[in-house]
This record gives sequence, structure tokens and C-alpha cells, in this order.
Amino acid sequence: MTKQTLLTTALLLAGSAVLLAQGRAFTHEDTLRGSITPERAWWDVIYYRLSIRTDLDSQRIRGSNEVHYRVLKPGQVMQIDLQPPLILERAEQDGEVLTFERITKSVYHLQLKKEQIPGAIETVTLQYRGRPRRARNAPWDGGFSWAQDGQGRAFVATSCQGLGASAWWPCKDHPADEPDSQTIALNAPLPYDAISNGRLRGITENSDSTRTFEWHVQSPINNYGVTLNIAVYEHFADTFQGEKGLLTLDYYVLPENLDKAKTQFLQVKKMLRAFEYWFGPYPFYEDGYKLVETPFLGMEHQSAIAYGNGYRNGYLGRDLSNSGHGKGWDYIIIHESGHEWFANNITYNDIADMWVHEGFTSYSEGLFVEYFYGKQAGAEYLRGLRRSIMNASPVIGPYGVNTRGSQDMYPKGANLLHTIRQIVDNDSLWRAVLRGLNRDFYHQTVSSAQVEAYLIQHTGKNLTKVFDQYLRHTSIPVLEYRFEKNQLAYRWSNCIAGFDMPVKVSLKPGEWTFLYPTTEWQTTPVREMKPADFQADENFYIYAEKVK
Repeated sequence: MTKQTLLTTALLLAGSAVLLAQGRAFTHEDTLRGSITPERAWWDVIYYRLSIRTDLDSQRIRGSNEVHYRVLKPGQVMQIDLQPPLILERAEQDGEVLTFERITKSVYHLQLKKEQIPGAIETVTLQYRGRPRRARNAPWDGGFSWAQDGQGRAFVATSCQGLGASAWWPCKDHPADEPDSQTIALNAPLPYDAISNGRLRGITENSDSTRTFEWHVQSPINNYGVTLNIAVYEHFADTFQGEKGLLTLDYYVLPENLDKAKTQFLQVKKMLRAFEYWFGPYPFYEDGYKLVETPFLGMEHQSAIAYGNGYRNGYLGRDLSNSGHGKGWDYIIIHESGHEWFANNITYNDIADMWVHEGFTSYSEGLFVEYFYGKQAGAEYLRGLRRSIMNASPVIGPYGVNTRGSQDMYPKGANLLHTIRQIVDNDSLWRAVLRGLNRDFYHQTVSSAQVEAYLIQHTGKNLTKVFDQYLRHTSIPVLEYRFEKNQLAYRWSNCIAGFDMPVKVSLKPGEWTFLYPTTEWQTTPVREMKPADFQADENFYIYAEKVK
């Protein structure tokens, strides 16, 4: 073990000990996976060329990955991530074989021979093989899904959010570093098709009765958004005239579902109209848009959305909001495509901030409803999502250990944004802010802190305590109020110190006004008000309680 490795290990173990002291036990591997280690910090990925050969009978893969990178500062030890049971067989640079050691079950350190000079562009080629982890409950507990279509033929797909792309290919498996572009070459036996991200550059017919499908992604892409799909597919196509011109739409479905797909996938154009209105242009015109049928429910694989919702509206036929507005559209088409803006265009740089993906995208569902069915319907849908909020742990998780926060990031994140819209109280400004996020953070990785600062700056509202309350704590603020002669007294309780969110209330039927409560009692005159008429705006995610 090198001196650098020993130092890194000591520092990471110390960090893990701190996290353990905070009440959560994290391992050395968690910290290696979830942080920018010294063996990751000195180099920046600029391009991957991933090649994979899949044996459908043995369910094994063999592949290589060319890692093209820019040297940021001197460093001779490179961290590469690859999860068992896959094994790294060989690494080389400029034709020279490199030595490497396995630091933990999923982390390798490569010892580079060539001096790494800042500013230089270099390449390391990795060869690997094995039987990849089988998905236990895709996409939530992912890996390779091995299934069959209605004719008994192989139906294979990958999913790895949270688990990490290193579950099926070797890479720098941290969301803060995306390649600027990527090529994915997938080999499969005849008559199977192999579908991945971006655009199909070509299909090579091989002498061993296999074909190699070469796909290329021109845009930056997050690791978990890279996908492999193998089946006998039917392909059909369409186009959409959008804000940046003509967008190609490609659909890959099982032959048995072709007719249903041609009807169900008409919703894609509705989705694009709504989301380009709210968020700005689809972020990947260069790579096109695809829906690919998979044996699991769905996933936001960039420019190749995984679809497995059974060609029905709702979430497997259900309205998650129980509002009556969630069964008129296909949840997977709308939600997973919403991630093209929030997850694939704007990507968290630590999975602890996953709410930036899921909160905004869950919120996009309500905006889709609003675009087609009206503002009230959209609001009712979002309020309906509150029924699944648990408030058992914070939305934001611990940083640096590859761990996400609470599942509340979906409905609570959506209702946080819906609440902020009420505070802004200007729909044109709110839409401009949402579009501005996708413009100003275009193809970037970000932190929650950056997103929060952007919303504060561009709405002109001091939302610091609002974000702290809803993202970093579990209690929901209570607006306490009481009537004292001709005055209304009010304050926030069940909240963090200094919480000062404005809230809209009705003092007379049909009339709404803002109050500016703090955690201290305040009063306002209400001479002609009937106490029974008092109402807090239900679009704010709060509780209101009359006290004595």
C-alpha cells in the first residue's frame, strides 16, 4: 500500500468515525464511493468509450472502458470503481500494463507509470468481466434485469441509480464528474437489438452471428443515466417541433406491444409542450429523445427513458395523489421525462441532494396537470401528494457517503416548491425562475446550496429559513392563531429558530392577504372579521391551529 493510499485510508476512516458518532454507521467503502478522494481529485473525466459484450445464456458480460481525462494537478494513483462480482482484469496506458490493487470490494487504485502533467489529456483503458449483479427489485434495488418477452426471448435492461454505474461498468463513479460525451458500443447476438443513450452511429454485422450497436452521446451524462437494453425490439419514430427546432423521437418496444405503444406514446408530445413551456427547451436536442421498453417500471436514462408502466395511465393504473387528476396521463412518461430537465440537465453532485432531482420532477407532474387542466387542478394534484409524506427523517441526507435523504424528497420536495410559488405570488416570475435554472445550470452538476441560492436571488425572497425547515428538519410549521377582542394574534410554532415564512390567509371570504409571522406573537386589527372566516391558504404546506 502506497503512502498516499495509507494517508487516504486514515482520513476516510476518521471521516467515517465522525459520521458514526452522529448516529449513522458508514463504512470505509461508503466514504470512498461518496467523496472526492485524493485519487479522484487530480483528474477530470472528459470522455468514456464503453464497449460491452453480453452473453445472454450465461448472463455474463465482458467489456472495456477507455477513460479519457484531463490532468488537473499532479497525481499517480487513480481510483476506479467496479462492484463485485465483476472484476477488473487489466489496465493499461499508452500500451503499458498498469499495476492496481483492490482497496475495498468496489474500489481499485491504479498505479500510473507515466508522469501526469497538469493540463495534459490522457487515456487509461480498463478491461473487465463477470456476471453482473442481478437486480433484486429494479429500479429501486438495481443491476441487470434478466427477463423474457411474450415469445420467450431475452429481455434485458440495466438500472443503477443509487447503486452506481460501477455495478456494471468501471468508471469514476461519483456524480460530481460527468464526461463531456460518451460512446457506448453494445454487442448482442442475432436477432437481438441493443439500445443505449444518444444517437445510433452504426450497426456492425460480425462473423460470429452477433451485431455491435454503437451509440454516441454528445452531451455530458451522469453515470447512472447510461443504459443497456437488449431485446427483439420494434422501432418507430416521430418528430416534435420545439423551442430549439426539430427534435427526433424514437421508440423501441416489444413487438407484442407495438399497437398499444403507438397510442400511449402520443403523450410524449404533450409532455414536451408542457415542460418546454415551464422549464425551457428540452436539454438534449443533439442526442434526441427515446422511450425504451424495459422489464421494470422506469428510469430517467438520459435521452433513452426506460418505460415499463404497462401502457396505462397513472402509476401502474393508480393516481398517487388520490386527487382525481393523476389517472389522465401516463406517470412514467411524464415523471421520468421530467428528469431530463431535473436530473440529467441539472444533476446533483452528491446523492445527499437527490431532492433536486426528485422534488423538482415530482413538482413537474403538478405543472403538467396545470398546463392542460388548469391551475386549480395542478394545485389539487400537488396537495394530494402530501398524503405520502412521512416526516421521519430530513429530505437532505449526509454528504460524502453515497447516501440519499428521505423518500419524502418526492412529495415534500414538490410541496416545498409549491409553497415557494405561493410566497413569490407572481406566476410569470416563477416560470422565469424555473426556466432560468435550466438555462443557467445547463448541463451542470450542482449542490442543493447552489439551487437554494439561485431561488433566493431570482425570486427576491429570503427563503433561507424555508429551505432549512423543509429540507433539513422534519417538523411541519404550525401557524398558531387566536382572537383577542378586535385583534388577530399569530405566530409560528413547531419550527426551527428564526423561522419567518410569510403566509397567505383569508380574513374575509374571498379575500386573501399576507401575514408575516415569526416565532414571536404578533397582532393585526380585524375589527369586522368573523373568527370562523379565518383560513390559511391550503397551498402552503403548513398546519394552522387555533389556540387559547
